[in-house]
Amino acid sequence: MKTVKIIGVPEHFNLPWHLAIEEGAFKERGINLEWTEVPEGTGRMSEMLKNEDTDLAIILTEGIVKSITEGNEVKIIQEYIASPLLWGIHVDANSSYSALNDLKDTTAAISRYGSGSHLMSYVQATNMGWDTDNLKFNLINNLDGAVEGLSSGTADYFMWERFTTKPLVDSGVFKHLGNCPTPWPCFVLVGTNSFLKENEGLLKHILEIINMYTVEFKQIPRIDSTLANRYHQKLEDIQEWLQITEWSQKQLPESTLIKVQNTLKELNLIDKIIPVSEILK
Repeated sequence: MKTVKIIGVPEHFNLPWHLAIEEGAFKERGINLEWTEVPEGTGRMSEMLKNEDTDLAIILTEGIVKSITEGNEVKIIQEYIASPLLWGIHVDANSSYSALNDLKDTTAAISRYGSGSHLMSYVQATNMGWDTDNLKFNLINNLDGAVEGLSSGTADYFMWERFTTKPLVDSGVFKHLGNCPTPWPCFVLVGTNSFLKENEGLLKHILEIINMYTVEFKQIPRIDSTLANRYHQKLEDIQEWLQITEWSQKQLPESTLIKVQNTLKELNLIDKIIPVSEILK
């Protein structure tokens, strides 16, 4: 039995992995797939990949592309979610902010520098026509940190996946001001170069299994109820999320990767654009 370490966020996107692990699909092929939840998100996962604390990760496209251009020895194995991520823009429920324009020149709560919450605040500011040089940040690590940061006033707004944060809106902790979708497919499967070099056959088995699960995922009977129960969501919210979410079984298109790099460069979030061959497996 070969142990393979994989990391991802504790969100509904990753249920296909958990089902495959729970049903013994990997063990049948001699693979002990060890899943670790990383609630801090992409910035923390990029560090773990760099330190080789994991072999594989399900990670945000823009965050890992930035990290690879900075020398992280990782490659994108394939696209995992083909649809954009819907980032909700939130403030404290008792805040005086009532519209997105109110947030100009205020402080964004971010999980880490290089994380999705950090990078997408630039995309959002550009969409709004704001000067991105005026963006200010406060590090909060995770969702719990964001709740504390917004309620104490050390940060003014927080961007996180819309459906993951919706229970906090419904319960009166956050106020939701709007959404900002990623301009590209949101999640990719990546691996460290050292793992990829030594485990070509093993990786083929892992891809066969997860692609089999994702291609059939939406057809699983009562999958909406399963997701709602496991991730403490309202059934109607999960049903809406399922309608806008598409899993992928193919490599990230080169044109998408060029768009991601060009956008990050225009926003001064990366210093250089690197060849696609250095990013894609």
